[in-house]
Amino acid sequence: MRPMKFGVGQPVRRVEDVRFVTGAGRYTDDHHPEGTVHAHVVRSPHAHARFRIADVEAARAMPGVLLVITHDDVKHLGDVPCLAPVENSDGSRMRLPPYPLLCRDTVRHVGDAVAFIVAETVNQAKDAAEAIVIEWEPLDAVVGIAGAEVEGAPLVWSDIPGNVAFDTEVGDAQATDRAFADAARVIALSLVNNRLVTNYMEPRDCVCEYDEASQRWTITLGTQGSHSLRDTIAGILKVDKARLRVITPDVGGGFGTKAFIYREYPLCAFAAERLKRPVKWVADRTEHFLGDAQGRDNLVLAEMAVDPRGRFLAMRVDLKADMGAYLSQFGPYIPVLGASMTPGSYDIPTVHVRIRGYYTHTVPVDAYRGAGRPEAAYVIERLVDHVARELGMTPDAIRALNFIPPERMPYTTATKRVYDTGAFEAHMRRAMEIADWAGFEARWEAARRAGKVRGIGMSSYIEACAGGSPERASLRLDEDGGVTLLIGTQSTGQGHATAYAQVVSQHLDLPVEMIRVHQGDTDMIRSGGGTGGSRSIPIGGVAVAQASEKLADNLKALAAEALEAGLADLEIADGTVRIVGTDRAISLVDLARLPTATPELLKADGKWQPPEATYPNGTHICEVEIDPQTGETEVVRYVIVDDFGVTVNPLLLAGQVHGGVVQGIGQALHERTVYDASGQLLTASFMDYRLPRAADVPDFHFETRNVPSTTNALGIKGAGEAGTIGACPAVMNAVVDALYRAYGIRHIDMPATPDRVFLAIQDAEAAGSSLELA
Repeated sequence: MRPMKFGVGQPVRRVEDVRFVTGAGRYTDDHHPEGTVHAHVVRSPHAHARFRIADVEAARAMPGVLLVITHDDVKHLGDVPCLAPVENSDGSRMRLPPYPLLCRDTVRHVGDAVAFIVAETVNQAKDAAEAIVIEWEPLDAVVGIAGAEVEGAPLVWSDIPGNVAFDTEVGDAQATDRAFADAARVIALSLVNNRLVTNYMEPRDCVCEYDEASQRWTITLGTQGSHSLRDTIAGILKVDKARLRVITPDVGGGFGTKAFIYREYPLCAFAAERLKRPVKWVADRTEHFLGDAQGRDNLVLAEMAVDPRGRFLAMRVDLKADMGAYLSQFGPYIPVLGASMTPGSYDIPTVHVRIRGYYTHTVPVDAYRGAGRPEAAYVIERLVDHVARELGMTPDAIRALNFIPPERMPYTTATKRVYDTGAFEAHMRRAMEIADWAGFEARWEAARRAGKVRGIGMSSYIEACAGGSPERASLRLDEDGGVTLLIGTQSTGQGHATAYAQVVSQHLDLPVEMIRVHQGDTDMIRSGGGTGGSRSIPIGGVAVAQASEKLADNLKALAAEALEAGLADLEIADGTVRIVGTDRAISLVDLARLPTATPELLKADGKWQPPEATYPNGTHICEVEIDPQTGETEVVRYVIVDDFGVTVNPLLLAGQVHGGVVQGIGQALHERTVYDASGQLLTASFMDYRLPRAADVPDFHFETRNVPSTTNALGIKGAGEAGTIGACPAVMNAVVDALYRAYGIRHIDMPATPDRVFLAIQDAEAAGSSLELA
């Protein structure tokens, strides 16, 4: 691929940012059609209760109130669907309990929806909520996996024993058991992968309009894919999807959580049809904590069987995943997807993972940036460090001994993943060089003299992304010589308008400002797979490249006739098609005006479906200092060396990786979702839920050591989630390294908050295990 001024590989600044930084971005809440009315959801204050709505007439009579909807009003509509059920190990299908738009007589988590009020103003709707008389009968609740699996625990669903949503497996149990029986040693580690609340900047919202003449809805909402939401909402409303148009404007963050269907969308559509007026619903931050799918929340027992040299013979994992009270859209599939990446970048002959999902009286859990792969990477990378410590080996030595070597690619893992490329030891060694791993002891000693404890940790991750469904792109030449691209992925802040424009510019040599990218309109764009699983640029980018190549060929054919030249003598450059080595050219503007320039020749489509996922990989090295007087952990150094196959834009790539690492630091050190025994969410605001701040993050050193993917037509490996996947184990390995060096502490769970670290140090000192600090 030859270098182009605005093409692939160039550090082009984001064309979107002028709009955003000047306040010209347009989000869902900026859409306010004439006659708009406002909705409010009445939510349960109890985690588990039977209830009866005794009176709604007082609410209906209040000023401005237009509609009060309860379960009976929408019971003819469909439930919120789970689109990714899994099969149990015995071959049976898991049971899918109902997820109603509004609860009938039982609520199952704090924030569960019981009524939907529409009024002229949002404050009038909220006032009416206070007037609804609800008789509550609180019931015992169960919180957390440990509580849910206890014999005699309260049941979330009375007909599902033991609160077990599913019990499935990945890998070969018998072969793994045999390898464990023959192993020289078995080393185990129990881990918590803490529950997270997404906290994108823009809370969820939607505006629904109903046109009686056409009997169609237009729904404006922030999504990660308008087509999938259109189809799911249509299914709930029990109407043909052709009756819905879903428009997604600018979106202020998604991280997986905005990909899903939520109750408020079909409720707004139902209300808009009833009232014949636009209905708007906007979540506040508390509703986000109580009503949006949350992430992670696994308990894991991981075991490694090793030979006398430290080679991995087999790995066994018992994974328990909290599903919350209901099954969210992809909830059951997420831990199963993650389990397929259990071996990581290591040559482990046999693997078995048992995966159980549990219901609890909490908010449902679903994909969150990485969708099961961060959880898998955390398990293998924490376990590998633990094994090294138990065997008296260094973290790099045990990895180098067990990495899959490049010459064995393509490599089929014990969980049936097929890695196409990877040079794992090479990027680990490069990261160690940049991080000055060899000089760490001097920094550790300097920290000790200053009264601090210092640690260094690494993770060498691999993940699977950018596989699955196809993507289509449509490109046309406009009258001004620019082009318009239509594509069904969805930017939620990543910079798609810039990245796609670079792919187009690679073939049409246009400045990115002349390339207009349109996403998020199901009437304008025929189909789309949306954004998730780091798929947009690796899959959508190939479709865009195909469309660009076809359009370039069309334009050359038109120019060949106009210039009376052969196709082989033409090139596209600087907004023209010209004869190579001469000044004879025709501009794209004039080309579009030619009598022979039919609409069919001025547009081109591309469509591509990946044959296999891509497997980005890399090494993160983190260095921390801990103040034993306070338990505070500071990330003082951070190095990333990644393999993303081909880099489309190094600036955008660095931004994606930096953001992902910050989210990983947040999970490792700060973010903690706490429910009390009654199911109340105690961390339901930023007063109690600690997000990472700018002061918590060091300067990053990031570079790539790319090996092009052989399964992607452009050689690209997905990059949107990789930072999060590599970060948590690197940070926690550094924290454990610091605590082990100073106090002999071998393990601490995420989040390693100051109070947890402080108490761990106190316990170690009480046990007589500590290093004398200056």
